[in-house]
Amino acid sequence: MRKTVFTATAPIVAALVIAGCGGSGGGEGGGYAKAPASKAAGTGPTVALAPSKFGNILVDGHGRTLYDFVADKTTASTCYGACASLWPPLTVSGTPTAGSQIRASLLSTTKRTDGTIEVTYNGHPLYYFVSDTKPGDTTGQDINQFGAPWYVLTRNGTEIHHG
Repeated sequence: MRKTVFTATAPIVAALVIAGCGGSGGGEGGGYAKAPASKAAGTGPTVALAPSKFGNILVDGHGRTLYDFVADKTTASTCYGACASLWPPLTVSGTPTAGSQIRASLLSTTKRTDGTIEVTYNGHPLYYFVSDTKPGDTTGQDINQFGAPWYVLTRNGTEIHHG
């Protein structure tokens, strides 16, 4: 059964707008309102594997869950504006790093319309979900939002379709 989230996102969007009005943003170790920034130019984020209630899934180097957006039919992202505010893309200023048990041959990047570089895995652009507040959270799994569902991914880069 897919969850459709509409009313629950209004407070999140409002919080994002307020948070965007001041402070230094959500960099490394910060909240989830923005994708974490790489620490040094030329050093990309790590994509790793971590256990979850759905089995082993893709996470970043800090254990934060990464998602696939079914509306992305190619490596090009279709998530911008309000979508990217709730589902920040995993971006990189260098080359992404394959963590333990991750297939480096499936790890790549794609250019977003704003010129930033988004990490892909097996052709899927990767995203965070703003409501995941700590490593291991998977609150975005199987949510149908912005016209399509969002799923966690396996080591092979396939979507897990249960939640």
